[in-house]
Amino acid sequence: MSANTDRYETAAARYFEAWNATEPEALKKAVAAAWTADGGYTDPLADVRGHEGVAAVIAAAHEQFPGFVFRPLGTVDGHHDTARFGWELVSEDGAAPVAGFDVVTLDEEGRIRQVLGFLDRVPQGA
Repeated sequence: MSANTDRYETAAARYFEAWNATEPEALKKAVAAAWTADGGYTDPLADVRGHEGVAAVIAAAHEQFPGFVFRPLGTVDGHHDTARFGWELVSEDGAAPVAGFDVVTLDEEGRIRQVLGFLDRVPQGA
């Protein structure tokens, strides 16, 4: 495994740690560890910048889908300062009503500058 592969996988692991944090203080710390201070998150439902904006989007997802966790689908792939990976939102019984694909750009330290998210599977009315 190359250093760059480690870098992409580490960034994705921190990303999922943030998305799976449910307690406010843990969420705040996880977002700060994963994103740059002015980092952004954009998907069809959100377009925010900064730690507070990213944390608010994550908290809203947990409000809409309580008890669900985000897990990676497949492997993390990347080149230069860009990585991509699939994910799904899974309930305790294993149902995964939401799935998507994200492309992230990283800074020199491997923290996220920007996420461009795509929703591949979304439940009706969500």
